[in-house]
Amino acid sequence: MKAKKKSAKEKNGRLGRREGEAVQGAPEDALAARLQAKKTEMPPAMLRVAHYINRNKVAVLANSAAELASMIGTSDATVIRTVQALGFQGLADLRQSIATGVHFSAPLRHMRQTLNEVNGKGCGAADIVIDTHVESLIKMQAPEARGQIHKAIAVLHGAARVIIYAAGPSRPLAEYVRLLMVRHGQAAKVIGQGGIALADELLDLADQDRLLILSYGKPYKEVLLVAAEAAVVSVPVVLVTDSPRSKLARSATTIIEARRGRTEQVALHGATLVALEALVMGLAVAEQGRTMQTLTRLGALRAALS
Repeated sequence: MKAKKKSAKEKNGRLGRREGEAVQGAPEDALAARLQAKKTEMPPAMLRVAHYINRNKVAVLANSAAELASMIGTSDATVIRTVQALGFQGLADLRQSIATGVHFSAPLRHMRQTLNEVNGKGCGAADIVIDTHVESLIKMQAPEARGQIHKAIAVLHGAARVIIYAAGPSRPLAEYVRLLMVRHGQAAKVIGQGGIALADELLDLADQDRLLILSYGKPYKEVLLVAAEAAVVSVPVVLVTDSPRSKLARSATTIIEARRGRTEQVALHGATLVALEALVMGLAVAEQGRTMQTLTRLGALRAALS
């Protein structure tokens, strides 16, 4: 009898641990599970909102119901009704669930792995960053890697305008590239809004444009739409990625493979930045007459301001 009770206790203890792990790790999964359970009961308008919320959890954390409604193309009342239909008391309750799940996001997991490797020493972390970038640059010195950048220069050369797609941490890199291109006289534009706002950014995509996409890991729906629209308009695509065998990579005109650091460690963008600066410099020299003319004008404008 005692053995039975002990066994039951151990079983309950194990179950308790599993339930505890589920409570900690499942909030984001819980949203998907609730959507799966409720989707047959929801009208199409609410189902569309529910799918958006499930795919864009960061946007839910950062925006009000009215702002989310504007992104999705619906009313804030529909957003609230959808949240409640999914079993949450309101937007605050949903945010709490998502925020709890953030503790198990890839960035945090990768940071923990990095911390474990350096044993909490700041100088060790700095060394990892430097060593990782050195490894990446050594790989970029290979003829094949250089050839990827050379081919990308050829694809973008002569573009009436370069459209740069980037989202998340890659967005500031895209803005930097746009600034350099404009300084060299190359018309450029950055896109990468989430949700329905992306549709407006794609409206003026034309066959004389060239598309530069920064995308890492598994491609999201938005970037796949951008690539699909480029194919419809016959716009060549240069893809900068760490996933050279993805569906997105297969659809690109050419790719530049750039690692984001070591596997399961914090993401680093140094290799991407080097590849992009090499690409921009190559384009600047390919159109050196225009580049020098634009930089001369920039210097005159700066002189006038000083």
